[in-house]
Amino acid sequence: MSDEPLGSVDLLLHPVRLRVVQALLGGRRLTTADLAAELPEVRPATLYRHVATLLDAGVLEVVAERRVRGAVERTYSLVEPAATADPGELADLDADAHRAMFTTFVATLLADFDRYLEQGRPDLVRDGVGYRQAALWLSDTELGELGQRLAEALGPYAVQGPGSGRTRRLLTTILMPSPSSSEGLADTP
Repeated sequence: MSDEPLGSVDLLLHPVRLRVVQALLGGRRLTTADLAAELPEVRPATLYRHVATLLDAGVLEVVAERRVRGAVERTYSLVEPAATADPGELADLDADAHRAMFTTFVATLLADFDRYLEQGRPDLVRDGVGYRQAALWLSDTELGELGQRLAEALGPYAVQGPGSGRTRRLLTTILMPSPSSSEGLADTP
């Protein structure tokens, strides 16, 4: 095992570490015991190792400590800027590496959906669950504007923490050119 630091991609897209990061999204503060309850299929020793890796990398921070039966229980939160893959590192990846990363991401998304379905009788309408796809014809400038408008619209909600009547909801976006996106390119100025 190397002592060389992991790149942001390797660090964040390991399936267990990705689940830890996702569990802490939305300003959540969780102990390792809380994380273990959310990731019951991950052995405790494995979970502790990955939490330590994320802590050492600055992706997690300790926000509280308390003594529990002689041991110190730490409460962690996410350092959001550190929980993003480095754009330069992403640009250097080949197609196979991107495919592997996307597969990890989608597998985690599928596992989240399976856990939702296993909670009992799912009611997608009641629970506000949806999945859909839309096709948008956008120039690079319009794509940038869309991203900015989405950030502005979501920003006030992203900073809200837990509260009365609030349910933590996961909003997942995947944005990519359509395989047939070359259609109409000759028609655009």
